[in-house]
Amino acid sequence: MRFAGRKVVVMGGSRGIGLAIAMGFAAEGAAVAICARGAEALEVARREIAGHGGRVFAAPCDLAEAEQIARFVPEAAASLGGIDILVNNASGFGMTDDEAGWAASIGVDVMAVVRASHAALPFLEAAEGAAIVNIASISGLRASTRSLPYAAVKAAVINYTMSQAATLAPKRIRVNAISPGSIAFPGGLWEQRKETNPKLYEATLASIPFGRFGTAEEIAEVAMFLGSPAARWVTGQNIVVDGGQML
Repeated sequence: MRFAGRKVVVMGGSRGIGLAIAMGFAAEGAAVAICARGAEALEVARREIAGHGGRVFAAPCDLAEAEQIARFVPEAAASLGGIDILVNNASGFGMTDDEAGWAASIGVDVMAVVRASHAALPFLEAAEGAAIVNIASISGLRASTRSLPYAAVKAAVINYTMSQAATLAPKRIRVNAISPGSIAFPGGLWEQRKETNPKLYEATLASIPFGRFGTAEEIAEVAMFLGSPAARWVTGQNIVVDGGQML
């Protein structure tokens, strides 16, 4: 039980990578808080996490709305008894190079990270061995012709992670990022694209040297490492988890 007694907040935890991260921490003894926009999916996730052991707090929160983040984070801290680890996972998936695409990406992928980090900071400062894990993407490491806003904001998250790490090191708070490659899970983007854009699906699959898409659990395991004492001397890093896709 590596995380017995630890308190973990996952921003965007009702499905996919966020849910896998919350379940992984809960299974290792942590008390976990999750949020998402949809109350129904959130309740399903809460029950699933509770089934893996540990205490779970779940509340709806639109991560594009500053006041909702400002409300949820203190509520989560009050329920858990503090915050030791903050995981910023949500994405607005702004893919189109227009006002709507950029607004979705900036509002959630960037500003939700900033706002949640600021809201959690007083609790992280009071914790021992505190850590922030930001979920970025390999899209932030290269040019994109399909998803310009998404790639740009993930690059911003990677840079912000480094700046956060340098700023918060004197407070003994570590900050790292994970850049997943193409991850498939039920109801996720790649499952949808398998049906709607099989040509892109097959081309992406062919670009991964291991010959398969990654799983949400494989990202969760790296997040758990970064939140653990095993990574106590790791900060300001962006860990690529992609099965060699960037190669």
